[in-house]
Amino acid sequence: MPKKGKKSKIPLSDEEQLILFQQKLLAEEEAAKKKERLLTQFLKDKLAKEEHNSALNLNKINTQWRTVLREVKTRELHKDIEILSQTFERVVDCKDSVIKSLAKDLTEAEEQYAHALRSHLHNVDQLLTLQRRRLSLLEENYNMELEVLTKEFETERKTIIDQHEKEIHYLQDVFMAMEQNYIDSEYESKLEFQSMWDDLKNKNLEEKHFLRLQLENIVEDLWRRFQDALKNYTDATEDRKIAFETLRVKDEKSSKEIEIQMKKIQKLQEAINTLKGKIIVHSRESEWQNQCVRNDKELVHVQLRKLKAQRTQARGVSQENLVKLTLESNTTLKELKKVVEKGEKILKLAEICRKFETEEEKVLPFYSSVLTPSELEEVERQNPEDLTEDLAKVMVDYKGMENFWKRYNKVKLEVLSLQHRHMQLLDISGKLRELLKQYLDGISVSDEVLSQLNPLFIVNHRSNLPQLSTPAQPGDGRPPTTYNVIEAAHIVSHTL
Repeated sequence: MPKKGKKSKIPLSDEEQLILFQQKLLAEEEAAKKKERLLTQFLKDKLAKEEHNSALNLNKINTQWRTVLREVKTRELHKDIEILSQTFERVVDCKDSVIKSLAKDLTEAEEQYAHALRSHLHNVDQLLTLQRRRLSLLEENYNMELEVLTKEFETERKTIIDQHEKEIHYLQDVFMAMEQNYIDSEYESKLEFQSMWDDLKNKNLEEKHFLRLQLENIVEDLWRRFQDALKNYTDATEDRKIAFETLRVKDEKSSKEIEIQMKKIQKLQEAINTLKGKIIVHSRESEWQNQCVRNDKELVHVQLRKLKAQRTQARGVSQENLVKLTLESNTTLKELKKVVEKGEKILKLAEICRKFETEEEKVLPFYSSVLTPSELEEVERQNPEDLTEDLAKVMVDYKGMENFWKRYNKVKLEVLSLQHRHMQLLDISGKLRELLKQYLDGISVSDEVLSQLNPLFIVNHRSNLPQLSTPAQPGDGRPPTTYNVIEAAHIVSHTL
């Protein structure tokens, strides 16, 4: 109901209503524009404020994040420094132990060399003493043999002198016997002469009377000759008689001396026999001693040859060991140089790769194991290994490499995943290329397209695809197989 005191409204015409409606629209439009301008200004101000606050908060977050990153990086660097210091100390300890072991081996080798040298010098001294003893024994044997030979020479000389004296005495006896025989023959001749003279005298006496006158001169002449011959004979044999007397006296003396000498000769013969027995015994003993010395000499020569062979063998072995040691040291030096070069290369690559690390890798460079405890137990069950002392030592030595192998395995896994992704993308691109080619072949007409199979090329409600007819098997109630054909454009539009 209209209020009291007010005028009633005048009805407006259509034009006025239209004008009024337009004015209202314009006013509403202006109000809306104004409101929109205010809203946009408010939003701009709010956006600027939000941008300012976001920039400020971003700066705060960046500063706090930098501090967190610095702390994490410092912890990581501290850990790296500790690990590097531990590895360095372990490497230094290993090197010190190797140097100590090498020094110990060197001292042992020097002690072995000194011991071998002392033993060699001791053996040489023993050989020299043995050689001196042998020379002294040989000298003593030589002196003994010389004495024996001198004694034998003296004995032989004495025997020869005695034999010579015996022969002289024998010749003297022969001479005296010849003298005796001569005297006996002379006596016999005298007797014969006397007998003949008596006979002749008797004959002469008988014939004396007949021939006395005739033979007186002859007899006198013969008598004179006979007297001359007798005188000459007596004169000639006077000296022999005197010599015979002297020789007879000498013979008596010499016979006595011969008896004495024969007794001495018997004693000397007995002494000679005893000495010969002793000489035989000594010769046997000397031969046995010489044989023993020869055997010892042969043994010493054999041992000397063995020692020389062992010395040459030991020298060859030591030389071979020295050559092997030098070769192995050279190879180890080369390998160490290669390892150093490889380490430098790894450090350079690490410096290069550090530039390409992400923030996550910089914050958490070493990921923890992605395996669950059940999976770890299953891995340990599948690979049961007894923890020996050598394996524990190796694990301790390679414990410092766990972080390296973690990063290496992470990189390897990323490489494999990238390769797999690359292969997948290549497969997808190949499929897309194939679909694009099918689509382009479907929308284009060319001789190449017409010559190939094309499901979109239909003439008189027939395509150039071969009809796949499957023979119906008797008793089989299955319907014939149908094949769905999807256009390439549809696939491309949905895939792209």
